[in-house]
Amino acid sequence: MEQAIQIFIGGLLQGSVFAIVALGFSLVFRVTGAINLSQGAFCILGALFTYSLQDTYALPVALACLIAALLTLLIGALIGKLIFVPALSKLPISSMLILSAGLLTLLEGLALVIWGSQPYALAAFSGEAPFEIGGVRISTQGFWIAAVTSVVILGLWYLLMKTPTGKALRACAENPMAAQLMGIDVPKMALASFILSASIGGLGGIMVGPITSLQFDTGRFFTIFGFIAVAIGGLGSFMGSVVGGLLLGVVEQIAAGYVSSLFANTMAFALLLLVLLWKPNGLFASASTRRTDVREDHRIYPPIVRLRGKTAWYLSTAAILVFALLPFVISSESIMGSLVIALILFIALLGLDVLMGFTGQVSLGQAGFMAIGGYAAAILVTQYGLTPLEGTFIGMICAVICAFALSIFTMKLRGHYLALATLAFGLLVDSLTVGLTDLTGGPSGLVGIPSFSIGSYAFDTTQKMYCLVLFVVIVVLMLLFGGLTRGFGRALQAVRTDQTAANALGINVAKYKLIALCISAMLASLAGSLYAFYFHFLSPEMVGTPRSLELIAMLVLGGEGTLVGPFIGSAVLTLLPTLIQSLASYKTFATGALLVLAVRYLPGGIYSNIFQYIKLSLSNDKAVQSAPSKELQS
Repeated sequence: MEQAIQIFIGGLLQGSVFAIVALGFSLVFRVTGAINLSQGAFCILGALFTYSLQDTYALPVALACLIAALLTLLIGALIGKLIFVPALSKLPISSMLILSAGLLTLLEGLALVIWGSQPYALAAFSGEAPFEIGGVRISTQGFWIAAVTSVVILGLWYLLMKTPTGKALRACAENPMAAQLMGIDVPKMALASFILSASIGGLGGIMVGPITSLQFDTGRFFTIFGFIAVAIGGLGSFMGSVVGGLLLGVVEQIAAGYVSSLFANTMAFALLLLVLLWKPNGLFASASTRRTDVREDHRIYPPIVRLRGKTAWYLSTAAILVFALLPFVISSESIMGSLVIALILFIALLGLDVLMGFTGQVSLGQAGFMAIGGYAAAILVTQYGLTPLEGTFIGMICAVICAFALSIFTMKLRGHYLALATLAFGLLVDSLTVGLTDLTGGPSGLVGIPSFSIGSYAFDTTQKMYCLVLFVVIVVLMLLFGGLTRGFGRALQAVRTDQTAANALGINVAKYKLIALCISAMLASLAGSLYAFYFHFLSPEMVGTPRSLELIAMLVLGGEGTLVGPFIGSAVLTLLPTLIQSLASYKTFATGALLVLAVRYLPGGIYSNIFQYIKLSLSNDKAVQSAPSKELQS
């Protein structure tokens, strides 16, 4: 009995932290309609600022916490003022989701640059000795967490219900257009909600700092579980955020106490998938959230620029020749290795481009399919004696089966809920790769993976692997160009532009979404297998959720809906740290910054903008044609 009570209390304390983060999510969503994935980053910034102020300047706990909270508030104000709020009037909600993912990565990179990758821990505010009641031990820091959570909840309730600012915030949440007509400064209220959510996140991080390990990427943990908590409780529902956070914390602790700590996350992600299947709006969806007819999310896609005729053939042939000659020109093994990695990731990006660029389905779990393919192939080869070719093929089949199963959950979901489901899927795969230690090697990874081979010929050098991957890329590109430039591609673009209108025109939206998801999963699985065979090793970190966000950054930077463009993003983010070694520690920061800049100022990506320039320069050349995104003309 005592153990059960101990586990329950521990779950409530952990859930209180999730609830604080979820409240920040809910506040920004209610006022702006956008999901702020950078919320967890403010938690870790608040905690790390507190650590530095105590360790470096020997400030008292109370003063260090106050200054750290103010610094977090200041950073939140700068980001909200310069990036988040201006983007609200320029970008649709789906793009805001990607922008906030970029902000999360950018802030993680900033923390890595300032504090490095080593873990830190804060000293408990009231001593290390736990408080004991009837055999149940409660850490003194737990009382601080519970107290701050209660103060935040009551403070938000008072602000929203009893103050003029709160009434203005609620008006913006329910109908921003009507609020603006009533004289309310909607952008100012959006900025206020963002700053307030950043402050709440900072307080949560400061409180939990003494009972958790603090690293530059711990903010991703807070973001993920705060996001899950608010999704379970209901986006835009403050009561749902609190209940969802507490429920999530209790479920995690029960799973860790009675099953295994390795499977605690698995239970949380499975709970999210079940809630999305049963009640997509959440268990406590608020009836007063923003009206769906006020701000419809019709994403504005940039014009698709394609080369046609002889010009396309000439440039394609020239590009193939250049890539074929690179092994004879480049002598650096590290650069050739980076090119192999860039091409492997390009294969996964091609699948993501079919899903996001052509079909308009935001996916935050692409790396999950890489993990399925990579681990399936590696396990079949190392433990069951299959050939690499057989293992790769079976891995692709496994990925397609998982994609079909995922489609059962996602077929009727759109926008935030679709992104949530794909994120939950990716996280579920992450937790399984960590928990199934007998099969996957757990956190340490799977070792002893041989080189890829066909028959007796092994691709056991970097140059051989480069040739193999290049050949695969060319074949995949030819197949995709053949299919996406015909009726199939036009149907996908119709689904991307307006699913309701596409359905009215007789297009089977569900079928095309399923096909796009299966293509994306198949190519990601192929990339994961090649990744494992190239490194002779595979760990959860190599194909985890951070990889999914990195793939999105590469896709947006290179250009969605272009097929060729994503290679530019892959090459830039893979080769730059290799070419300029001093930039290696700035890779995470640069990835986030490039994603933010690309979404905000370069929506078509580098590829589209280059060929838009060529089109303008060669406007009299009939070989260069601009094919605008046909909304429903096809």
